[in-house]
Amino acid sequence: MAVPPSYADLGKAAKDIFSKGYGFGLVKLDLKTKSQSGVEFNTSGSSNTDSGKASGSLETKYKMKELGLSVNQKWNTDNTLATEVTLEDQLTQGLKVALDTSFVPNTGKKSGKLKTGYKRDYVNLGCDVDFEGPVVHAAAVLGYEGWLAGYQMAFDTAKSKLAQNNFALGYKAGDFQLHTNVNDGTEFGGSIYQKVNDSLETAVTLAWTSGSNNTRFGIAAKYKVDGDTSVSAKVNNASLIGVGYTQSLRPGVKVTLSALIDGKNFNAGGHKVGMGFELEA
Repeated sequence: MAVPPSYADLGKAAKDIFSKGYGFGLVKLDLKTKSQSGVEFNTSGSSNTDSGKASGSLETKYKMKELGLSVNQKWNTDNTLATEVTLEDQLTQGLKVALDTSFVPNTGKKSGKLKTGYKRDYVNLGCDVDFEGPVVHAAAVLGYEGWLAGYQMAFDTAKSKLAQNNFALGYKAGDFQLHTNVNDGTEFGGSIYQKVNDSLETAVTLAWTSGSNNTRFGIAAKYKVDGDTSVSAKVNNASLIGVGYTQSLRPGVKVTLSALIDGKNFNAGGHKVGMGFELEA
């Protein structure tokens, strides 16, 4: 079996069907470029149609493949500067070590996190130390013949208390994925993903909180009309209906249109629309 996914990526196929291709209440522009020296620039700007608030970010990535080193720097309009330096497959094959820091010039607030990850056949391990606290985050995923089992925890060393205690179990086949999880013994969830054919993908999610009689669920699908066009749709038990349309106008130019409709209060208004542009050169 290949390397299993990280704990955060368990059930990712179903999550992507529900999240990608939508941008409710936003007008967004993403621009990706790459210099001849190998530096990648990702610029993103968005405006919230409800509040009118605009935000943006600039991210640069530089990789030195011969050294296994990469540097990622990001600045956003909240005036937060973040830098991540990553060393991968140098100390030993499959081991990644990263130092993630952020700085807010206005307030002088600083934060840092040391991230480590190790992956090989059947195993994917991760351990992060957040210096603010400090808090230790650890996760492990084991995989065998399509079956996946994961555990995630967070330990607050200042309070000597377990802050997070999560379990997950799943099964992954070529066109089918099943994922279940229990968070802190109170949140129960699950998802099913199926690739019906080369054009159609579907997903179902379920969630339930201990002490509540309300079970939350949603159904989503993505259909590829052709190589340049795709249509997405989703609905949940709160009668919120989301639709999305993605069109590649030309290589490197993609536009996304989306709308969120409140089925319970259709005549009352309050529906949201969104538009996104992605440019890549």
